[in-house]
Amino acid sequence: QVQLVESGGGLVQAGGSLRLSCAASGSIVSINSMGWYRQALGKQRELVAVKTGAGTTNYADSVKGRFTISRDSAKNTVYLQMNSLKPEDTAVYYCNADVFSYDNRRFLLYWGQGTPVTVSS
Repeated sequence: QVQLVESGGGLVQAGGSLRLSCAASGSIVSINSMGWYRQALGKQRELVAVKTGAGTTNYADSVKGRFTISRDSAKNTVYLQMNSLKPEDTAVYYCNADVFSYDNRRFLLYWGQGTPVTVSS
Protein backbone atom coordinates (compact mmCIF):
# COMPACT_ATOMS: atom_id res chain seq x y z
CA GLN A 1 0.00 0.00 0.00
CA VAL A 2 1.01 3.59 -0.60
CA GLN A 3 0.06 6.48 1.67
CA LEU A 4 0.37 10.22 1.15
CA VAL A 5 0.28 12.42 4.22
CA GLU A 6 0.02 16.20 3.96
CA SER A 7 0.91 18.72 6.64
CA GLY A 8 1.42 22.44 7.03
CA GLY A 9 -2.04 23.85 6.46
CA GLY A 10 -3.63 26.37 8.77
CA LEU A 11 -4.96 29.87 9.21
CA VAL A 12 -2.97 32.83 7.91
CA GLN A 13 -3.66 36.48 7.19
CA ALA A 14 -3.70 37.80 3.65
CA GLY A 15 -0.16 38.50 2.48
CA GLY A 16 1.26 35.77 4.67
CA SER A 17 2.99 32.52 3.82
CA LEU A 18 2.57 28.82 4.44
CA ARG A 19 4.58 25.78 3.45
CA LEU A 20 2.79 22.53 2.75
CA SER A 21 4.50 19.15 2.81
CA CYS A 22 3.39 15.79 1.45
CA ALA A 23 5.29 12.62 2.19
CA ALA A 24 4.67 9.38 0.31
CA SER A 25 5.38 6.09 2.02
CA GLY A 26 4.77 2.38 1.55
CA SER A 27 5.76 -0.15 -1.08
CA ILE A 28 7.15 2.42 -3.49
CA VAL A 29 9.39 1.49 -6.40
CA SER A 30 9.42 4.87 -8.08
CA ILE A 31 7.39 8.06 -8.35
CA ASN A 32 6.80 9.94 -11.57
CA SER A 33 4.93 13.18 -11.00
CA MET A 34 3.90 14.74 -7.68
CA GLY A 35 1.53 17.63 -7.45
CA TRP A 36 -0.86 19.79 -5.51
CA TYR A 37 -4.54 20.40 -6.12
CA ARG A 38 -7.07 22.40 -4.15
CA GLN A 39 -10.80 22.43 -3.69
CA ALA A 40 -12.65 25.43 -2.35
CA LEU A 41 -16.09 25.08 -0.82
CA GLY A 42 -18.65 24.53 -3.54
CA LYS A 43 -16.08 24.38 -6.32
CA GLN A 44 -14.37 21.66 -8.31
CA ARG A 45 -10.90 20.45 -7.45
CA GLU A 46 -8.29 22.31 -9.50
CA LEU A 47 -4.62 21.95 -10.26
CA VAL A 48 -2.30 24.21 -8.28
CA ALA A 49 1.13 22.93 -9.28
CA VAL A 50 2.77 19.75 -10.48
CA LYS A 51 6.37 18.59 -10.78
CA THR A 52 7.21 15.67 -13.03
CA GLY A 53 9.92 13.11 -12.46
CA ALA A 54 11.94 14.84 -15.18
CA GLY A 55 11.76 18.10 -13.24
CA THR A 56 9.21 19.93 -15.36
CA THR A 57 6.88 22.18 -13.39
CA ASN A 58 3.45 23.52 -14.21
CA TYR A 59 1.45 26.09 -12.25
CA ALA A 60 -2.09 27.38 -12.34
CA ASP A 61 -2.14 30.94 -13.66
CA SER A 62 -3.69 32.12 -10.41
CA VAL A 63 -0.63 31.10 -8.35
CA LYS A 64 2.24 31.84 -10.72
CA GLY A 65 4.84 34.03 -9.08
CA ARG A 66 3.45 33.37 -5.60
CA PHE A 67 3.65 29.59 -5.12
CA THR A 68 6.66 27.33 -5.62
CA ILE A 69 6.59 23.56 -5.84
CA SER A 70 9.68 21.59 -4.94
CA ARG A 71 10.49 17.97 -4.42
CA ASP A 72 12.91 15.85 -2.44
CA SER A 73 13.04 12.59 -4.38
CA ALA A 74 15.18 10.88 -1.76
CA LYS A 75 12.44 11.47 0.80
CA ASN A 76 9.50 10.94 -1.60
CA THR A 77 8.25 14.32 -0.46
CA VAL A 78 6.79 17.28 -2.30
CA TYR A 79 6.47 20.79 -0.92
CA LEU A 80 4.39 23.81 -1.79
CA GLN A 81 5.70 27.17 -0.64
CA MET A 82 2.83 29.65 -0.72
CA ASN A 83 3.64 33.35 -0.46
CA SER A 84 1.50 36.47 -0.76
CA LEU A 85 -1.57 34.46 0.12
CA LYS A 86 -4.98 35.82 -0.79
CA PRO A 87 -8.42 35.01 0.63
CA GLU A 88 -9.25 33.30 -2.67
CA ASP A 89 -6.51 30.77 -1.95
CA THR A 90 -8.68 29.40 0.85
CA ALA A 91 -9.32 25.72 0.13
CA VAL A 92 -8.48 22.19 1.11
CA TYR A 93 -5.15 21.34 -0.50
CA TYR A 94 -4.51 17.80 -1.70
CA CYS A 95 -1.31 16.26 -2.92
CA ASN A 96 -1.12 13.43 -5.41
CA ALA A 97 1.60 11.19 -6.71
CA ASP A 98 1.94 8.86 -9.69
CA VAL A 99 3.49 5.84 -8.01
CA PHE A 100 4.85 2.51 -9.22
CA SER A 101 4.52 0.18 -6.26
CA TYR A 102 5.68 -3.34 -5.46
CA ASP A 103 2.07 -4.30 -4.77
CA ASN A 104 0.48 -3.18 -8.05
CA ARG A 105 3.46 -3.34 -10.44
CA ARG A 106 2.14 -0.38 -12.44
CA PHE A 107 1.77 3.35 -12.06
CA LEU A 108 -1.29 4.43 -10.10
CA LEU A 109 -2.36 7.86 -8.91
CA TYR A 110 -2.62 8.23 -5.15
CA TRP A 111 -4.12 11.10 -3.17
CA GLY A 112 -3.56 12.46 0.29
CA GLN A 113 -6.33 13.21 2.73
CA GLY A 114 -6.07 16.98 2.30
CA THR A 115 -4.97 19.82 4.53
CA PRO A 116 -7.08 22.96 4.96
CA VAL A 117 -5.73 26.42 4.25
CA THR A 118 -7.70 29.47 5.34
CA VAL A 119 -6.59 32.97 4.39
CA SER A 120 -8.30 35.78 6.27
CA SER A 121 -8.66 39.26 4.86
